[in-house]
Amino acid sequence: MLAAVEAIPTGRVMTYGDVAEYVGSTAPRAVGRILAVDGGSVPWHRVLKADGTMAAHIADEQRQLLISEGVRVEDGRVRLAVYRWDGR
Repeated sequence: MLAAVEAIPTGRVMTYGDVAEYVGSTAPRAVGRILAVDGGSVPWHRVLKADGTMAAHIADEQRQLLISEGVRVEDGRVRLAVYRWDGR
């Protein structure tokens, strides 16, 4: 899963469910758990909740990192239709 997160291009995002699907899993919560434990070496900030929002405990840092990559965050949410990466 970490390799999948590493593959997300700068300025693009995936949801936890997208990452799970990308690696052939049906467990988006496992993606979150793996990122919480081992995600410091990958661009964890590019992974969002299914509605385009960020987890409250990391939202400020995640928002700043995304903005620095050119991702617009409006009302605490990223427009997935604009910034979502499909893995291709």
